[in-house]
Amino acid sequence: MSVTDTAVRSVDPLRIAVIGAGAVGGVFGARLQHAGHDVVFVARGAILDVLRRDGLSLESIDGNLRLTSVQVTDDVSSIGIVDVVLVCVKATQVAAIAPTLRPLVGAATAVIPLQNGVESSSHLAAALGSPHVLEGLARVLVELDGPGRIRHTAVTPIVEFGLRAGAPAESPAYVQIARFASAIRESGLHAVLPPDMGVAYWEKFLFIEPIGAVGAAARAPFGVVRSIPETRALLDAALHEVCNVGQAVGVAWPDDSVERVLARYDSLPADGTTSLQRDLMAGRPSEFEAQTGAVVRLGRLHAVATPVHDALYALLLPTAQPAAH
Repeated sequence: MSVTDTAVRSVDPLRIAVIGAGAVGGVFGARLQHAGHDVVFVARGAILDVLRRDGLSLESIDGNLRLTSVQVTDDVSSIGIVDVVLVCVKATQVAAIAPTLRPLVGAATAVIPLQNGVESSSHLAAALGSPHVLEGLARVLVELDGPGRIRHTAVTPIVEFGLRAGAPAESPAYVQIARFASAIRESGLHAVLPPDMGVAYWEKFLFIEPIGAVGAAARAPFGVVRSIPETRALLDAALHEVCNVGQAVGVAWPDDSVERVLARYDSLPADGTTSLQRDLMAGRPSEFEAQTGAVVRLGRLHAVATPVHDALYALLLPTAQPAAH
């Protein structure tokens, strides 16, 4: 099944800035533009050049999409105020780029981070003001097949978002929650508004970090890691460490959190890998410090023992460091 540039009419189009036109930003931005929303991508390098020249291509289990023309820039200040800012860069880049997003933020702008770590919203709130920043996360298996070419292989994309802990319901960002949820659903994607975003994004972290770190250390895909008793036991131990660290931070975990994640691991494609594993194995910049590094840092901060993550961190650090320079 394939669709073209013809837009689906939206009753209430939003103006949306997508920061980072990689795999995650590309799939959400493409679907939102196709549904009739005013989407501007912020990109650089080869991705910027390709999007300007050729547009964006999405190969997807939900139907292929070809956008021959997209709005894209490397100058955030040229965009103006938007309704929603989707921050889709890697978690390790958020602190540095956060102050540059100020020209996008008006009286009723919502900023939504979609990283795999648990610290992005704090960086954004420090730079842009807490009332404008929501918690957010994405659930999708997607990867770049080259600049401007995205391959979406599993899971209809899900965005979970909502107020940050302690944020007042009357905060400026609150007014965009229902509008953006409608926009996501109109685009053929799933929007989820959890009652407790703290639990939601730590549950995402619990799912993505252990399998990524163990898979990278084993240099093996999901099917191999989960089927060998020794690596499965390592996964189980890593999952429990993340639960212990989260609990120390204040996460109210459901009793069956680890069991549900292990069941999800068993449902993943046998040849699949996480973006963290792919980046580490390819020597590219990765979210290693924002994922495995965060478990180690927060464990030490809260006096929680993390021996499995200490070993994984030490083992993978030589791989991660060259890519960071």
